[in-house]
Amino acid sequence: MSITKALGDQLAADLEALAPAPLTEANLRLLPPHKGVYQLRRGKELLYVGKAEVTLPQRLGKHLRKLSGREGIRLEEISFTALSVDEDFSAVAPEKLLIDRFQSAGEAPWNENGFGINDPGDKRDTTVFASDHFDQLYPANLNWVIRDLALGGQNLRPLLKNVKTQLPYTFRYAYYRTAAEKFYERFDVTIDRPEMTAHEFFLFLSATLPGDWQIMALPGYAVMYPKELRSESARKYYISGEEYAPEDLA
Repeated sequence: MSITKALGDQLAADLEALAPAPLTEANLRLLPPHKGVYQLRRGKELLYVGKAEVTLPQRLGKHLRKLSGREGIRLEEISFTALSVDEDFSAVAPEKLLIDRFQSAGEAPWNENGFGINDPGDKRDTTVFASDHFDQLYPANLNWVIRDLALGGQNLRPLLKNVKTQLPYTFRYAYYRTAAEKFYERFDVTIDRPEMTAHEFFLFLSATLPGDWQIMALPGYAVMYPKELRSESARKYYISGEEYAPEDLA
């Protein structure tokens, strides 16, 4: 008898017995603040199996935010099931048992396509993403609307922080969280409308900073640095207030 297989089968059966709930903030607030395991579904299709090492609402909330900013995904189609797990996660690794159980049946495709990873860091900015990678299948929505922008003249530094907080995907830029971040205090900008799409903001921002600064939109996130940015996976570039397709800079 395989103890790990038996445990995986029990976890899977307990999850399958639950009625999926829509992935909404209201439903996540109903969850207990416990560690646990969960599933994400689209209709009857099982997409992803994961674990929450802190709390289920926190982990599922990150997924809700990520999915809200992607093209090709309708949030109303996404649902979840979740179980609290009392045992030590490091000892039983319940999500690994579930992943093995469901992937052996051809389910949980998002567990192997990059869905669950956090910001990969600048060493991944030149990585070529495979066609079946989550970010390629569901790229970051550059038409995401940044709301409640303060009108009139203001300093660029707090504006950047506000936009970074609002975007549901990573926007990484030079000097963030370092003493050199004060660099942005040199620039005052004027906002004349309370809303901008991410695309419009990147155009605006690239026109504000010196010409050696570039913004590169990758499949799942965007980066901004004072240097030439190039990647085979880039979707578009923003330089000096202009938008460029990858082939324009080849």
